Amino acid sequence: MSLLNIGMSGLNAAQGSLSVLSNNIANANTAGYSRQQTTQNASASNQYGGVFIGSGTTLADVRRVYNEYLDTAYQNSTALNNDAKAYQDQIGAVDKVLSDKSTGLSSVLSSFFATLQTASSNPNDLSARQLLVSNAQTLSNRFNSISTQLTQQKETINSQLSTMSDQVNQLTSSIAALNKQIFQVQGASGNAPANLLDSRNEAVRSLNELIGVTVTEKNGQFSVTTGSGQSLVEGGVTNTVSAVPSSTDNSQYTIQLNVSGTAMDLGSVVSGGSIGGLLRYRNDALMPAINDLGRIAIATADTFNNQLGQGLDLNGDFGVSLFKDVNSAVAIASRSQGTAGNSAGSGNLNVSISDSSKLSTFDYKVTFSDSADLNKVTVLRSDGKAMGVVDLSATPPTQIDGFTLSLDGKGPMALGDSFKVSPTATGASGIGVALTDANKLAFAAPLAGTSSSTNSGTGTFTQPVLTAPLDIHGGADTAQLRAGIENSMPVKMVFGKAAADGTQPYTLNDAQGNSIGTGIIIPGQGNKITVDVPMRDAAGAAIPGKSFKFDTTVNGSPAEGDSTTFAFNSGGKSDGRNAQALLDLQTKASVGMGDGNTGVSLVAANSRLVSQVGSKASQAGVDTTATGALLSANKEARNSVSGVNLDDEAGDMIRFQQYYTASSQIIKVAQETFTTLINAI
Repeated sequence: MSLLNIGMSGLNAAQGSLSVLSNNIANANTAGYSRQQTTQNASASNQYGGVFIGSGTTLADVRRVYNEYLDTAYQNSTALNNDAKAYQDQIGAVDKVLSDKSTGLSSVLSSFFATLQTASSNPNDLSARQLLVSNAQTLSNRFNSISTQLTQQKETINSQLSTMSDQVNQLTSSIAALNKQIFQVQGASGNAPANLLDSRNEAVRSLNELIGVTVTEKNGQFSVTTGSGQSLVEGGVTNTVSAVPSSTDNSQYTIQLNVSGTAMDLGSVVSGGSIGGLLRYRNDALMPAINDLGRIAIATADTFNNQLGQGLDLNGDFGVSLFKDVNSAVAIASRSQGTAGNSAGSGNLNVSISDSSKLSTFDYKVTFSDSADLNKVTVLRSDGKAMGVVDLSATPPTQIDGFTLSLDGKGPMALGDSFKVSPTATGASGIGVALTDANKLAFAAPLAGTSSSTNSGTGTFTQPVLTAPLDIHGGADTAQLRAGIENSMPVKMVFGKAAADGTQPYTLNDAQGNSIGTGIIIPGQGNKITVDVPMRDAAGAAIPGKSFKFDTTVNGSPAEGDSTTFAFNSGGKSDGRNAQALLDLQTKASVGMGDGNTGVSLVAANSRLVSQVGSKASQAGVDTTATGALLSANKEARNSVSGVNLDDEAGDMIRFQQYYTASSQIIKVAQETFTTLINAI
């Protein structure tokens, strides 16, 4: 080996190393690039006599600096952080809507009750009544507005899922194509170019931004699966994903995996990445918030309408509803939808609210499961609680968490047909004001008692209250009862002489003077009396088997002959007792009383919703910060090994320049030696 060849080998090695180093510097900001290093081997030695003299160097390899463990940690933390960020971005908007004074429910709900307070103090004041109707409209509008924003967010998520699904398919196609290229190159040379390996790893990292995946490598080929094991890439073959309406709820898109023409729903198993974060947010926060807001809206409308139905308006008529009927035809039909794949021509379920205080925020799966009786269904709540078998033909209908089910009659059901029932989901969008005439606000109680002006004892009484509240959904029965109350009064209570045993008798007489009951009290104590009044029609004739009851409490010591007359309160324009009962709804438990819970008031229910969403938003911020820190740490760890450090590269450049210069000097020495030899000849 000549001195010239040794110098040339060093020169070539230095030049190759400088080229690799220059490539590192040029790609310092290239995403996913792994720095490269050259390795040199000494060339074979030549024997001269009894010694071996080296023959130079060879550039043995260009090595990609890569640590699989660090890269996997970086990939996984990318999926976690994007999941957390997607969740936080979405819930932050909802938190602002619910908690902000200008967009949330709290301020208008407080204003509504403040207006009711004013109106209850002045039941004859028409302007106060009209302001209450106006504020009821404002409250309804706010429910509608929040519902619209939440629904728009649900639609935005659908759109994002569609876009991201396309991006997933682009990335999996890219990974599969790179698998093929790497396989071809490895087959020809035994090694794969570092740039192809880097491109494939970067594609996987980008895929993790969208959906959490797991990668396994065999024979240089990547197999990519979702976190739960469904294959996205296998060598050069891909399985595409798509965002499609869920089979149980066409308003919510799910992720579907298409494998050889067979569709598989991944909505419940996808995790990680922006897609995982969106799905987690929708299931964990958005839909519960929509259902909870709807429950508050239904409870508001139902409790107010029900209480107004117990009273009398300024015209002396029984009250009508302030808000739209929670069981309108549109409402009961909107609470259920059939599952894709139900039998052709099958109808739907009607879902009626029977007790708004017992409503939950869950959805329900209703399945026709009895081949012998297609009126029977099994009901499963979305929290996994089995609600049992329900007979849709039962009379009265079976109550399930405050609602009842019935067939809509539009088509026959078949075994296996199932439905998603969401009793409260449309509550906030459906609430509205039905009353326009403020005179019809029923602030007065239907019954009133008056003591005789000739009474001489110290006896007092509480104003009469119907023992059983009127059922505003009772139809003809309620109408008959209201007429009966009006036609069957007054009732007179007359006290007799106190007995030696400390008791005092009383008699009850109807409007015709007929006795309808007797009893005793203990003077000086509180004596609750329930009066059972036989019902009469408008002509005064008794209605067989029909009666109603009211309660009053007698205190003090009535004198013999003292009396009290209880009458229909048709002229009670200044009576604000029913208005006070309406005002009591501000603090009375009327929401979430199912499953044995004590429940909370309308105001407290809204505060709880705001608090729950705020807590989730706060936790989302913590999660984003934590996963962001983890991502930064893992990225730094990966880059400390595989990343390009310009300071290090600059140092190596000087070293290789010196190496190149020294090798050039060897060539120069060889040339000078050769020249000397030539000149000596």
